[in-house]
Parts: sequence; structure tokens; C-alpha cells
Amino acid sequence: MVRWPVELRAATPAGEVIALGPLHRRDQREWRAVRMVSRHWLGEWEATSPDGRPSGLGFGAMVRHYNREARAGRMVPFAIRSEGRLVGQMHLFGLSWGSLLSCAAGYWVAESAAGRGIAPTALAAAVDYAMGELGLHRVEVNIRPDNTASLAVVRKLGFRDEGLRERYLHINGAWRDHRTFALTREDLGGQSLSERFHTNNSSHIGDTPPHVPSGGAEGT
Repeated sequence: MVRWPVELRAATPAGEVIALGPLHRRDQREWRAVRMVSRHWLGEWEATSPDGRPSGLGFGAMVRHYNREARAGRMVPFAIRSEGRLVGQMHLFGLSWGSLLSCAAGYWVAESAAGRGIAPTALAAAVDYAMGELGLHRVEVNIRPDNTASLAVVRKLGFRDEGLRERYLHINGAWRDHRTFALTREDLGGQSLSERFHTNNSSHIGDTPPHVPSGGAEGT
């Protein structure tokens, strides 16, 4: 099951070290500042409520929700930091045990962090944790077909395209189609995803288009 809190560290192929760990109540001011600066960058990919009501929790309630869900084994809610600064979030959610052993991953990074290999590095670290420490068999990411930056993230990591889910999630005010991408342990052939990323994709870091968000909220 899930041990929480958890701290992970990883390096991009360019050598930038990132840390994945819990979001704290003391992060409120920094989190709000990052989200405010990147609001236009991320807004197109944000989940919304189908009934039009505000869907957000207060920051303290959000942190408590994350910790409660993590300790219950339903979510692993990482904050992403570079040089001690908050630059995004990476969540494993919908954790399923028993015969399924699966979860979904979702993420966002600040506009200032885009194009530096942070999103694929964080996703690779999260997948390795899911398939290693947690013992899961499969991780999926659901992405809007027009979110070209997030599509670039999963393609750099070699996720399989499993097809289109029509009107799958309510994003930015409407039901949106998503493509599902997935990896299983067999896909990695005994190698960690981080190792495969560094081996196969190091020459491509920095080619994420700068004009679109690098994986909107929840990988959408």
C-alpha cells in the first residue's frame, strides 16, 4: 500500500535536479503565486465542474485532502520542486489494487519551467515509484488531442497510444475528448522508465513547444 509522505529525487538529461514530495500548508503563498503567473498558460487545460459551480477547495483544505487520500491509498500527490522552488505538481490517482494494480497520472508545470525536461523527468520518476515501491502493473495518462506539449511528454517516454475516449473529462467549460496513453511493466522490459528516458531521449530535451502548457492540470 501507500507510504506517505514520500520524497523522490531525479535529474533531467540536462542535469537539473528536481524533487517530488508533499505539498505543505506553508507552500500556500508560493503555490498561489506560481498559479497566478501561469493562469493563462494552464487555464485551457484545467478541469471544471459540469454544473458550473466553483470546483476548487481552499488551499488548506486541498492539502488536507491530498494527505488523507494518500494515507488511504487512493492517491500519491507530489509537488515538483527545482532548486527548492515549487514549479508544478505530479499526481498518481485512481490507485486500484487487487487484480488491476493500476493508476492514472496527471501533472502541470509552471510556464517558467516548460521546455526544461521537468515534466517527463517527473512523470518517469512517478511511474518508477508506482511500478517499484507500490507494485503497480500499469500507469495511464489521459490527454486532450490538442495539448501538443503534454503529448510530447508521453511520447518522449514511450507511452502506448490506446485510443480516443470521447467527451471523457469536463475541461475549461466543456466535455472534451482525450487520448489514453499507458505503460505496463512488460513495456519496460526490466528497465526503469527514468533509465530509458535518459538513454533514448536525452538529445530531445528542450523541444517542447513554448507556446502551450507542458501538461495541463491532471495531464489534460
